[in-house]
Formats: sequence, C-alpha cells, structure tokens
Amino acid sequence: MSATLTEEQTMIRDMARQFSREKLTPRAAEREAAGQIESGIISEMGQLGFLGMTVPEEMGGAGADYVSYALALMEVAAGDGAVSTMMSVHNAPFCAILQKYASTEQQEAWLRPAAQGAFIGCFALTEPSTGTDAAAIRTRATRTNDGYVLNGSKQFITSARIGGGTIGFAVTDPDAGKKGISAFYFEQGTPGYIVAEPERKLGQKASDTCALTFEDMKLDHEALIGEEGQGLSIALSSLEAGRIGIASQSVGMAQSALDHAVTYALERTAFGKPIFDHQAVAFRLADMDAQIEAARQLVLHAARLKDLGQPCLREASIAKLTASQMAERVVSDAIQTLGGYGYLSEFPLERIYRDVRVCQIYEGTSDVQRINISRELKRRYQQ
Repeated sequence: MSATLTEEQTMIRDMARQFSREKLTPRAAEREAAGQIESGIISEMGQLGFLGMTVPEEMGGAGADYVSYALALMEVAAGDGAVSTMMSVHNAPFCAILQKYASTEQQEAWLRPAAQGAFIGCFALTEPSTGTDAAAIRTRATRTNDGYVLNGSKQFITSARIGGGTIGFAVTDPDAGKKGISAFYFEQGTPGYIVAEPERKLGQKASDTCALTFEDMKLDHEALIGEEGQGLSIALSSLEAGRIGIASQSVGMAQSALDHAVTYALERTAFGKPIFDHQAVAFRLADMDAQIEAARQLVLHAARLKDLGQPCLREASIAKLTASQMAERVVSDAIQTLGGYGYLSEFPLERIYRDVRVCQIYEGTSDVQRINISRELKRRYQQ
C-alpha cells in the first residue's frame, strides 16, 4: 500500500502507528477499566496534530489531507478504539463544521484552540426520541433580546464529560420544519448546561458517552453558527467525513485483531506444528486479511474523492457499511483462532470485539447507509 501513498501520507501513518503502539496499546485495558482517556494522551495527540488533522495550518491545524486522516485514524483505532472515537468526533463533525460555517472571529475563538488540542469538541444532535430522524429534534432555542434560551435534551453525546466545547442543534422556528433548526456553540460550565453520568456501555468504555440537558441555558447572539434555519444542513454537511472516520476506525480495529490472531497462530502449536500451518486456520486468516484490505481500499477511495472536492456520500456510505460489518466478522474470527484464550478478558480480542460493535450504529446505522446507497443507485438508473 505504501507505493500508492505520498511521502507525507506515509510519514503521518508511521507516526500514528508508533504513537499507537507505544502509548495506546499497552494501556488500553487500564483505560477501559478507568472509564476515561488520560489527559496526557489527549495533550500528546494535540501536539502531534491528530486533533486538527484537516484544519489548515493557518487556522491552527495540521493541514493534512483526508487520506492522511484516514490512515492516522486506522492506526489510533488499532491501539484503542475508544481513543479513536474521541479523535473522530473531534475532527469531524466538530472541527469540520467550524472550519466550514464559523465566522472568522468564531474560528479564532473556537477552531484554533480545538485544532491545537486545547480542548475536546462534542457534537450534540441526537435526542432521546430522535435518532436517525434528525429533523424531528425537539430542543428549543427561544430568541431573546440578549440572544437565545435553550431548553431540551440530547442523548449519546461522545466526550460530553471531558469536552470543552459543543456544537448543538435546536429549533428556532417550530413552524418552519426542517428549515427551523439552528446550530449553536456552547462551553462546558455554561449555566443550565447539565451533563449526566456516563452511560454504561458494551464497549468503548474509555470514551465517555453522556446525555445532556439544557435548562434555560442562555447563549448570546455570537453563539449562533451560520444563519438561523441553517442547522440541519450544517449537521448533515460533515456526513462524508464522519463516515470515512468510522470506516477508518473499523479497519484499524479489525487489523489489530488480525495481528493478534496471526501472532498467536505462529506461536501456538498443535499436532506437532504451528496452527498457522493447518489449512483451516491459514485459510481463515487469509480471508480476514482479504476482507480488511478490501475495506481499507474503499475507505481510501472515499478519502481521495473527498480530497479532490468531489461528492462522495455514496462512497463514504459504502466504506462505512462494508468496513463496520467486516470488522465484527474479522474480530469474531480472530477470537475463534485463539480459541478459549480469545474469550478471556486478559487477552485484547474480547475488548476489541465489544469496542467494534458500535461502528454499525453511530454516524448512521447500517440501514441508513443502505438508504443512502440505494437512493444514489435509483438516481443513476433513472437518469
């Protein structure tokens, strides 16, 4: 694969791989047990440019392309899926939205420090009664002389406990339907902004996921991102990048599982030879490698289209659907390769298996990806 990458892309991938192997993999189990990501890890990721990867250098970011971002996210996910989720949401949609829609003054105040890793960003769209149907949100922003007052709640918000800034969405005009939703920026500690205790989850326990409640939370006029009524289009604008991100982390976790399985198969002997030399095991590992490589290329194809400025929602949806489903199968096969050891929490595959399952849910479920793909398919054949 290196032959198809530029020197800079290879350098970024290798830097991410080294960081992941040295700093993430060794303490992934401890991180999960503690239920949090160490501040030192977040700080180092900021210093390495992982928290503002595609943000231009003049805005405080690394100025990398989306292929580099995908490669780095794969490597981070291979070390710890929970850390990669934090990184993914922070880069896109959080930084991506501020880069595209925030004013110059807002970018200086919010995007520059976020891209430098001064704080972690959150994205608050989903509500308890609205998941996929983003247009049906009920959180209300009432206009006042001084700005807005928000009341409502959000659900499943990544990094809500540790996040310093949040892009949230609320209805400003109840009679305007989809065009009545607006986007706002607010900070941790704002009066009326309540973060619930982290949810108890199947996996990715180091990445905190919390519900939010807004009780008469007052925001000034400068908190509005873009224009009133532009909120839904702002929320949907980062779908391509977000889905490339989740597809990337799916590939990364699957690759980590394969690495563990191959290492074990080369060392474990049965009937007088390494189990890798038994065709049943070798063929399983070969199928795993093929599935990962196919998904990786789908991800990189979508990322390259993104870098070219071409529409790639179909390609990002295909990559996300394929990679997330592939990852669960591959990690399951890796557990099978280790046998009983793969089922034990002392070995990393048990954690990776739990961590990877959510990739078929967030940033659009597998069914949503199929809807996107089928719509594009229908459009092409009806032209």
